[in-house]
Amino acid sequence: MTTKKPSGSSAGHRQRLRDKFQEKGIEALTDAEVIELLLTFGTPRSDCKQAARDALVKFGSLPRVLDTPPEELKKFKGMGPKNVFALQFVQGVARRYLRQRIEKKNYITSSRDVADYLIHALRGLRHEAFMVVFLDASHAVITSEIISQGTINVNTVYPRELMKAALAHNAASLVVAHNHPSGSLQPSAQDEQLTRTLYLMCSFMNINLLDHLIIGAGENVYSFADHGLMTAIQKDCSEVRSRLA
Repeated sequence: MTTKKPSGSSAGHRQRLRDKFQEKGIEALTDAEVIELLLTFGTPRSDCKQAARDALVKFGSLPRVLDTPPEELKKFKGMGPKNVFALQFVQGVARRYLRQRIEKKNYITSSRDVADYLIHALRGLRHEAFMVVFLDASHAVITSEIISQGTINVNTVYPRELMKAALAHNAASLVVAHNHPSGSLQPSAQDEQLTRTLYLMCSFMNINLLDHLIIGAGENVYSFADHGLMTAIQKDCSEVRSRLA
């Protein structure tokens, strides 16, 4: 199939978008313009303006377009495998950039950076995924790892596997996180029970579970620590350990 060469006006429009970005930065571009430029990386000789606008109208925001599975994006007129590859590639680059940016940084002073990475890594997934951020004794980030996928509860996130991974990374503390594909940030009773179980198991291994974060559909996260749940769980687990002593 022959790709239609863009008209002079289309080529000029695209160059103006590039010039605007170079002069004023990404904030000068609308979400539709960002998507349009990304699509042109895959098919530089095609006019991608309408496809970008249609995707943005359908999904509502730039993050949701980037999070959309390839098979859904390919349903739009003007989006083929090469266009979708460009969107997937920039999404992958962003995820790697955010992950590597937090490594070796202190979690306490860089918790927002960690949250940004977790949001980007977990938001938009159609299944639940359980991720662990491993920290050393000074709360510096060692690495992160998804240890379970599917329905997240105490029966599918095995404490033994979590402890095995923590010991392998020589972690002194952990932050755990999982996503809610529904978009809700509200923790379920299962989420609270899982956190309580993991906290108790970590305490027996002298590992500190600092927080459990829930990733929804937007830019915010639900923090068990910020809502006082970690303090309550710590108290409950201390009472359990006292009875066992």
